[in-house]
Amino acid sequence: MDILHAFLGLFILVLAGDMLVRGAVNVSLRLGVPALIVSLTIVAVGTSAPELLISVKAVLDRAPGIAIGNVVGSNIANILLVLGLPAILSGINSRGCDSRASYVQMMVGTLAFATAAWFSPITWIAGMGLLGLYTVFMMQAIRAAQAHRRCLADERDTNGGLDLEGVDPGAPWPKILFYLALGIIGLPLGADILVKAATAIARTYHVSETVIGLTLVALGTSLPELATTIAAAMRRQADVALGNVIGSNMANLLAIIGVSSLFGHIPVSEVVFSRDILIMVGASLLLAPFVFFGLNLTRLWGVVFTGLYLVYVFSVLS
Repeated sequence: MDILHAFLGLFILVLAGDMLVRGAVNVSLRLGVPALIVSLTIVAVGTSAPELLISVKAVLDRAPGIAIGNVVGSNIANILLVLGLPAILSGINSRGCDSRASYVQMMVGTLAFATAAWFSPITWIAGMGLLGLYTVFMMQAIRAAQAHRRCLADERDTNGGLDLEGVDPGAPWPKILFYLALGIIGLPLGADILVKAATAIARTYHVSETVIGLTLVALGTSLPELATTIAAAMRRQADVALGNVIGSNMANLLAIIGVSSLFGHIPVSEVVFSRDILIMVGASLLLAPFVFFGLNLTRLWGVVFTGLYLVYVFSVLS
């Protein structure tokens, strides 16, 4: 029953996250925000909403291992699996996508999080620092969006990205608000069910809550990012695919851990730091050639990324 409850919680989270993204994307694009900025902010934060609710709930339920495992495991899955599987299906042509600035921000955020984890536990003071850094990055994204709108004379370019998943240019405002309401109501409900089920599974099978967070919970909460990235890759929108992953990873490390630390200290075990966080940093560095040198994520690279993720999960479970 605990496993069934876990899948029920995941289903509610994925459905609610999708509704939230649909509503938020329609609102933002109606306001003229370009596709890349939408993917870095609205889509990334929306698809990270399950991680946020789960991490906060885990801290409140005195299961911080699920909180830290969820975020670190989700970031690893975002890079290796969420980019790997779409690359296998259709390849990701990243050569024409300039995501260097956002990638540098992600690496700065990754190092900031790793530093906070080194001085375990992550307290509210460190959390405020992470939130402050995230705020700076989001302000830069907003300024970039404003500059983009000023530079583009063609309205079709300004509203580019209408092929984003969930966009309905003719959707009435009541429908958009309905999407947002479903997301806001469903996310905490799904998070509550999943955290309770995951904790019970850990106790039943005598595994740590951190392992459950790194595998089952992290993989489940990465499903929204996977769905969004597959849709973007199939439509040849590399900016959305990469932007979604980069933005979501920044939100996970800075915003989610930052907010969660306000509800209680988040301890980081030596094993998690020396293995999982270092693997997360290494996976992030794997993106550098694709971001800075214009390499395409071909099907071969997709197989490599996905294979590395399977090896990682096996090592954690063993």
